[in-house]
Amino acid sequence: MGIMKGKAWKFGNNIDTDLIIPARYLNTSDPAELAQYAMMDADSEWVDKMHKGDFIVAGDNFGCGSSREHAPIALKAAGVSAIIAKSFARIFYRNSINIGLPILEAPQAAEEIKEGDEIEVDLNNGIIRNLTSGKSYKAQPFPEFMQKIITAGGLINYIRNKIKTLKLQS
Repeated sequence: MGIMKGKAWKFGNNIDTDLIIPARYLNTSDPAELAQYAMMDADSEWVDKMHKGDFIVAGDNFGCGSSREHAPIALKAAGVSAIIAKSFARIFYRNSINIGLPILEAPQAAEEIKEGDEIEVDLNNGIIRNLTSGKSYKAQPFPEFMQKIITAGGLINYIRNKIKTLKLQS
């Protein structure tokens, strides 16, 4: 999975799936189209300001609300490399892993990282480094099977790869 670097974009507590991708834009499932409206109701200019590889840093209960898979798809398609939060809604957590979007629960990092800070994330070891402040934080690294799902780009790709491997072995 490796090391990623980018800028932090800060959001608060209880950022629900309606803020991540407003319901009025759910008339498509095209990731590129969804990406245009990511975080629209939380910060209407965010998509134009962020860059591919940047991070979202948030408070408690990120991704609460409806269980729509469109929310993590929109963020991944917008170029978010990972989300760091104090905590995640469980369905959002699972949907993120299923589509290959890394998410890290790291309360101290989520509290101390400021918007605009340059951060580096080592997903294999769960290390978050704030390159701006010089501080490091530890998040729980993903278990090996989850690392494989994220590396494959999500659960469907992971299963496809497994099937190909099994066919080659037979």
